Amino acid sequence: MHSVPTTVPFVDLKLQHQPIEQKIAQAMMAVITGGDYVLGQALTEFESAFAAACGVDYGVGVACGTDAIALGLQACGIGEGDEVLLPANTFVATLIGVLRTGAKPVLVDCEANTGLIDLIAAERVITPQTRAIVPVHLYGQMVSPARLIDLADTYDLIIFEDAAQAHLAEREGYRAGSIGAAAAFSFYPSKNLGAMGDGGMVVTRDEAIAQRLKSLRNYGAPKKYYHTEIGTNSRLDTIQAAVLGVKLPYLAQWNQQRFEIAEQYNILLSPFKSQGLLPMQNQVGAGHVYHLYIVRVMMETRSSKFCPVARQVLQENLQAQGVETGIHYPIPCHLQPAFKFLGYRMGDFPHAEQLSEEMLSLPMYPGLTEAQVNRVVGALSNALAAPIPVKLSA
Repeated sequence: MHSVPTTVPFVDLKLQHQPIEQKIAQAMMAVITGGDYVLGQALTEFESAFAAACGVDYGVGVACGTDAIALGLQACGIGEGDEVLLPANTFVATLIGVLRTGAKPVLVDCEANTGLIDLIAAERVITPQTRAIVPVHLYGQMVSPARLIDLADTYDLIIFEDAAQAHLAEREGYRAGSIGAAAAFSFYPSKNLGAMGDGGMVVTRDEAIAQRLKSLRNYGAPKKYYHTEIGTNSRLDTIQAAVLGVKLPYLAQWNQQRFEIAEQYNILLSPFKSQGLLPMQNQVGAGHVYHLYIVRVMMETRSSKFCPVARQVLQENLQAQGVETGIHYPIPCHLQPAFKFLGYRMGDFPHAEQLSEEMLSLPMYPGLTEAQVNRVVGALSNALAAPIPVKLSA
């Protein structure tokens, strides 16, 4: 059988890069010519620029988003004997980052309508050993800063933001990365601000945290050949920083495009709510930067308005029509085999488990055209009308 060519890819990074490819090439060549490949000038410049964009004073580039979480928490003083709250509905990097500090991760359920950490549930599991909370600004939407600060002040908790999916997101007058002691970002290529490889950063207002991070990322050495603690080798490559520095001025424009695409989806998908297709709730308006656009494929046992087509069948049908989709995330952290030792079981976090069975991520990226969005929604309409996956002719 012949496969239908992809007409709407899930992500198309070429659309971002083509208009600025000459600037990117020049920036990369400047690093190559200059020869400062590690901890070079382009990194220093990007660290300052990105921190300023987040509304804070310091940025420390590291090798990836996972390192940003692990080293950032460590720089904030989190370690063995501490408990750290984080949502069960997140990418495993958040959990791995906490574990790498030696702290005990304490998972919390999420809100079903947003996927964000349930702060009421978080408050219930706070103990005298709880030192920090890691709110994950998921899919491009921030957790409420006001509620986070109130919780942290009440129980004397460190707020360490996981903003890997929320570059320049805003809520309640705060920008992602500016709420707590520090925040972790990822520059994985498909992020709102993505490198051409791996990369990450911790941003903070606290000079002491920034200085410790610079030491931790560089073998625990505050100065060359003088090691005050056991650090690691985790530095954002200068050449990647140069690429990111070229792209940063375009980020607000790209985020606006994402928001406009989401608004188009919202309008076109509105009639499908009666068929059990519900977009994840946007509680912040234009402050949502839509790293992902997710619809919930409601199950019969959980909604009076359930979808007549199972998610897997729906996804297969869309693929057969040339539309790529994703699932974020199919298995919650507490049910991953690697973390069985934490002692959690099926049923511990019902909202996270429910969303893992319902969520379907639709194409979302700057440059996605109105015609392509219409194609996605048309394919969804076809799939709902024909529950059996499309049979392709030989």
